[in-house]
Amino acid sequence: MDNFYIDATATSPEVDFRFDQHLLSIKGESYPENAAAFYAPIVQQLRGFLESCKEVRITTNIALAYFNSSSTKMLFSIFDALDRSAQAGNHIEVNWYHDEEDETIFEFGEELKADFTSIIFNDHPITT
Repeated sequence: MDNFYIDATATSPEVDFRFDQHLLSIKGESYPENAAAFYAPIVQQLRGFLESCKEVRITTNIALAYFNSSSTKMLFSIFDALDRSAQAGNHIEVNWYHDEEDETIFEFGEELKADFTSIIFNDHPITT
């Protein structure tokens, strides 16, 4: 499967899925005008990749400085796909990066950790 990359814009994050390395990264800010349209190909690529994985280790790095409510729904879709893959036998590890003073993003990470229990979730506060 070919790697998948989208450049960051002022309103959308950089998406860097290095399938050949089992490394998935999303970083930046996420408040695209149409989050469903922006994230649809990302979720599709992710699901296609995960379906081809059998008992592999996959690392996911999420470093979002800001995301709106529409992006939140799409992040749940991503985490749902990762959690299902973990339940199917893959080792899914998520590194959740956030500003140490940003309680909202920290708490959202805690909610993801509680909701998707098959994923190994690592909280990484960043000092700014």
